[in-house]
Amino acid sequence: MIGVEQTSIYEPEIIVRAKDLEHLTGIPENVIIEKFGLTEKRVAPDSVHASDLAVLAVRNILKTVDPKSIDVIIYFGSPFKDYQVWTASSKIQHELEATNAYAFELMNVSSCFPIALKVAKDMLVSDQSIQNILLVGGSKESQLINYDNPRSRFMFNFADGGAAALITRNATKSRILDSFIMTDGSFSQDVLVPGGGSVYPVSKEVLDEKMHFLDVPNPMSMKERLDPVSMPNFIKAITKSLEKSGKKLEDIKMLLPLHTKRSMYLELLTALGLTEDQSIYLHQYGHMSALDPCYGLYLAEKENRLNKGDIIVTVSAGTGYTWAATVIEWLKE
Repeated sequence: MIGVEQTSIYEPEIIVRAKDLEHLTGIPENVIIEKFGLTEKRVAPDSVHASDLAVLAVRNILKTVDPKSIDVIIYFGSPFKDYQVWTASSKIQHELEATNAYAFELMNVSSCFPIALKVAKDMLVSDQSIQNILLVGGSKESQLINYDNPRSRFMFNFADGGAAALITRNATKSRILDSFIMTDGSFSQDVLVPGGGSVYPVSKEVLDEKMHFLDVPNPMSMKERLDPVSMPNFIKAITKSLEKSGKKLEDIKMLLPLHTKRSMYLELLTALGLTEDQSIYLHQYGHMSALDPCYGLYLAEKENRLNKGDIIVTVSAGTGYTWAATVIEWLKE
């Protein structure tokens, strides 16, 4: 039975509350809490990086799992890592002493956890020599926010953390069913870090103009094009992943989405006929790139909100723009 056997998270120790964000953004605390759905978030110290956060998240899993039994390590976290043109997965493999595992990375920003679940399942189906795959991710995207830039400071919910999931062909807790992924590349230039790549190499101008932070070149244009399709595409990804899994919308017992503004979150629940009790909303964590649904799965189990036979949908969307959903069936009593 191919499924998620264990999950784990790491919460950095620095807490940034809504009141702190009011001072940084000029947005009133009550608006940050009520509209943006953020009471607080976690931020890592300057000395702790995405790869470190991923390693710290895995430690709990390795209390019961021999690192030598891991065959593959897949980094699915933020593409904003310790260094450019560098594999965090290699460092993670070394630090975990998972010497029998090969490591590689999936880079699709915030949409990547449902995609990583699909890739891990497909690998286990196609290669009988693989027994255990470790999905690991880190996010330090709080560092990408330029609070002086009115085009992008709405991304103040970007936060730091680490998450991990052990996928095995001998799972007892859950079974990974099917996935649906869709991309609309017309949004490929709408959210990016303009400086530091080959278009705008590192220079004095890049630093002076703060082009090494996240930016939205034309927020109004993005909003006009994204708003009409965002919710329908979320619904489509969820519906199609359920159909491919032999399930229906009414079968969903738990929805694990990325962190979005509260109005969008509630609209999604309403469209799916779900209550807030049937979902995990990361109001005390913020948005951690691709880690959000993995956090949700960990918290749902920790809070005893999952029962045998429950159908769980992990769903996310990443700038670019890709919407992805993967369905999980819970097996544990």
